[in-house]
Amino acid sequence: MGSLTELCCGLPLSPLPPNRGRDSGVPHAPVRTPHLTPEDQKVSLRNALRYFPPDLHSILAPEFADELRQFGHIYMYRFCPQINMRAYPIGEYPCKTKSAAAVMHMIMNNLDPRVAQFPQELVTYGGNGQVFSNWAQFWLTMCYLSEMTEEQTLVMYSGHPQGLFPSPSNAPRVVITNGMVIPNYSSRDEYEKLFAIGVTMYGQMTAGSYCYIGPQGIVHGTVLTVLNAGRRYLGLDDLSGKVFVTSGLGGMSGAQAKAAAIIGCVGVIAEVDEAALTKRHQQGWLMQVTNSMDQCVAQIREARQKKMTLSLGYHGNVVELWERLVQEYERTGELLVDLGSDQTSCHNPFSGGYYPAQLTFEAANQMMHTDPKRFRNLVQESLRRQVKAINKLSEKGMFFWDYGNAFLLEAKRAGADVEKAGGGKMEFKFPSYVQHIMGDIFSMGFGPFRWVCTSADPADLSETDAIATSVLEDIMSEEAISGFVKQQYSDNIRWIKQAAKHNMVVGSQARILYSDQKGRISIAIAINRAVAAGKIKAPVVISRDHHDVSGTDSPYRETSNIYDGSAFCADMAVQNFVGDSFRGATWVALHNGGGVGWGEVINGGFGLLLDGSRDAEERAKMMLNWDVSNGVARRCWSGNLKAYETICRTMRDHSTLRVTLPHSVEDEGILDKALRM
Repeated sequence: MGSLTELCCGLPLSPLPPNRGRDSGVPHAPVRTPHLTPEDQKVSLRNALRYFPPDLHSILAPEFADELRQFGHIYMYRFCPQINMRAYPIGEYPCKTKSAAAVMHMIMNNLDPRVAQFPQELVTYGGNGQVFSNWAQFWLTMCYLSEMTEEQTLVMYSGHPQGLFPSPSNAPRVVITNGMVIPNYSSRDEYEKLFAIGVTMYGQMTAGSYCYIGPQGIVHGTVLTVLNAGRRYLGLDDLSGKVFVTSGLGGMSGAQAKAAAIIGCVGVIAEVDEAALTKRHQQGWLMQVTNSMDQCVAQIREARQKKMTLSLGYHGNVVELWERLVQEYERTGELLVDLGSDQTSCHNPFSGGYYPAQLTFEAANQMMHTDPKRFRNLVQESLRRQVKAINKLSEKGMFFWDYGNAFLLEAKRAGADVEKAGGGKMEFKFPSYVQHIMGDIFSMGFGPFRWVCTSADPADLSETDAIATSVLEDIMSEEAISGFVKQQYSDNIRWIKQAAKHNMVVGSQARILYSDQKGRISIAIAINRAVAAGKIKAPVVISRDHHDVSGTDSPYRETSNIYDGSAFCADMAVQNFVGDSFRGATWVALHNGGGVGWGEVINGGFGLLLDGSRDAEERAKMMLNWDVSNGVARRCWSGNLKAYETICRTMRDHSTLRVTLPHSVEDEGILDKALRM
């Protein structure tokens, strides 16, 4: 077993580590099908070998070629480090700066087998969300970070460490870009080729920016989404006995089981991969599992009638579950589902993100690379079947929403009946969860703010929980805030108070909550001062999901409630990345792809180290003000009234903030009259 010091010494070349191949004890990414020409294959090998001196090429070239043939990508399994991969206390990393050690802490958390979906393929979540493209990049990055000073910046090109470059001390220590492909070449097929030859990478959101905190983040988001869905669609705060049907128990979707238990509803989650289902059951996130459809339906009925809290994992295909629920309604007249969604990885439907109902899990994994054309046809047929069943249940009173995973987008491409009558190309008969549920929350500046205690000590996390609770309670008591805003604060205070009880931590000692600009800044300042006072033993990293107020331009998810025509424009996310970089972020990231898929979204994120210094406090205030207000201002300009109210209130609180406000057209008839002239 290696040490952190060895991990920071650069690529192990003399001697080469033994080639152990793939570890059968961990799950692995589906085989990729990049369809490379013979010349492309040479480029791929040449690009991989340039990390190594020529005297090793005759040894490495054959095994890299074999990986390319077998798996569709060169991961360099030989160089997978023999270390207990996890987030170590920040003081154990052999670094010259705390900033660099914090980044190493976050990287190793993203690759922790308890956290990562496919750890040996460097995939954190979402089926293809890479931290690096290969293991050589990991070794070099760790080496650079160990050498880096406060007057250098590490530049990362889609997983590749370009090098350390001189920079001022107030610059970011790491600048990351992932998947920045020229727009006309940013297609799914082109991506498979570019990834296979090792020149770009799909970083999802927080995989490639090193800010993933395990499924806790999506648990919290799912709790808020389902709670607010119950309020909007059912008119209820208490969801006891209400049934929520969905699919997916992977790196992100696995959160649905825990969310159902926290909310107190009946959550039924279908999953085709037995390993993923077993993992969630062993974690305690699934209360029960079954592979019997009859038993699944019986348990739904019982839990519904007795108003039991239940998270039930069904080992089978969600299409067949939806179809059975239709049959039950037709047979008995009983609607067994109240709320529905889907969290399969439909951003990647033909490479393991969506499994067609016509095939077993094993047969699908084989066909997707032996007969990809037929597999694509089966996926699309399965999507049509799924939508047909959902449509029937929706007509009887079930409320369904798209969870921003490109489900409706891919269903539309498959020819399913999802288009909204008279709607535009962005509109479907079912809303996205941003349009109906989370959009107004974003417009008021609320979003997924998070922090990581780099001491790796649970006691520090408990201290930050207490700090955050106190801060939010103070804001609620002091401010004359609207009922809707007060509800968001109240939901998040309840979340923080219950988080430890629900055993949310997987990997690093991290926490997430949804907060607005005032709350984020106040929490950051309070935590930084607690570090300075020694109440928290080591620095704390603050961050957020890219899925936030300002961080992401995604017309089918984060910006799906932008109706002025700019939903397909990415100025907000790019400006956010740039603005965070010179306002104090310790590292920044900008990605193509994330959530709904490659070429469908531009998103960015940051990490900021709170080390207890006055400088850290000023950085946090400056950067967080911008990081929230940028998105609220953009949403205001698009015509969102809640964003208008929020940015006006923020301008009153901050005299140096001046935002261009829109004038609304009060008489729509003027437009028709002008166009008839």
